[in-house]
This record gives sequence, structure tokens and C-alpha cells, in this order.
Amino acid sequence: MLQVFGFDRVGVVIGDIYFLDPKPRAGQEGAERGVRLELRMLRPGELTGSIYSARPITIGEPFWRADLLESADGPAGSLNRAHHHPGMRDWEPRRRVFDRGLSSDPVGWIGAQLADLENLLEQAGIELDAGLAGDAERLRAGAAEIQQAVSAMLDKVKAGELGRAPEGDGVTSARVSWL
Repeated sequence: MLQVFGFDRVGVVIGDIYFLDPKPRAGQEGAERGVRLELRMLRPGELTGSIYSARPITIGEPFWRADLLESADGPAGSLNRAHHHPGMRDWEPRRRVFDRGLSSDPVGWIGAQLADLENLLEQAGIELDAGLAGDAERLRAGAAEIQQAVSAMLDKVKAGELGRAPEGDGVTSARVSWL
């Protein structure tokens, strides 16, 4: 599942995820499942037809990510691997940053982060301009709706409806997600 909240230049994308890294780092062994939320830059494209045509939209590279993850073989809802990645670069995450608040109150923690877009942009090395300042205000105003979407998706992962392993025996590497 993929959900997108778009503002003028910043978008919030949320999706369920299941992955199994064939060469995991220490502490990341075994499959993980959960919900991923990324902040990305948006760009509207030029109309390709009449004034009534659909507008192309580019959802660009992420500059911040929160992974509300848990070990797939552990208890559902544990979020024992929840972390975030400040200041992503070239599509790649930097180190995993763990925060107790992210595991204990993931939806509240996400809301607090979304309320401070200015700080997340600064961590990513993106200069705040008037357009992004307007997006910061719009993001704060829309944070409750985004939090509801995250909560609903987490509930579906916990229920086993989302963030599911691929079919088949002997899977040694997998990534099932839009994000």
C-alpha cells in the first residue's frame, strides 16, 4: 500500500514494507516488516495535453525517513527495530538512529517530527526558503491526518494484512514495498 500527502514542494509518502536482507549488518538479521514514511521533494510536470489533461507529478529523492519496523519473527506490534534516517543522500539512508519515543509512541513521535520540517530540512542540508516555509505550515496543519494514516497502516501490519512476506519457500532475499 502506498499513500501520498502532497504540499507545494514537500511530500509525505507512507507504505508498508517487508524485507529480508541476504547480507544483514549486525542487529539486522532476519526479516523485518512494518511501515516506512519518507519526506520527499515534489515537482509538478508540464501539461502534456489540453488544460484538462492529467498533470505529471515527480516524487523525488527522500531527504528524511522513519522506519517503523519490527523483526518479522517477533511479536506483532513490538516495533523493536523502529528507527529513522536523518539527512538521506543520493537515495541511500545514512545510519539507523534509534529513539525510544519512536518505539513507544510511533504515531506521536512522527507527529512531532512533522511539526518541525525546518529542522528536518536543516539536517538534510536543504536551505529553507519561502516556499518550504509555507510547506512547513501546511505540513503542521495536515499532521493529524498523516498520523491517522500511519496508525491505520500500522494496525494492518499488526493484523498481518500488510507488510507480508512474499509467497514461496526458501526466500533468502526480499523487498516487498513501494518505498
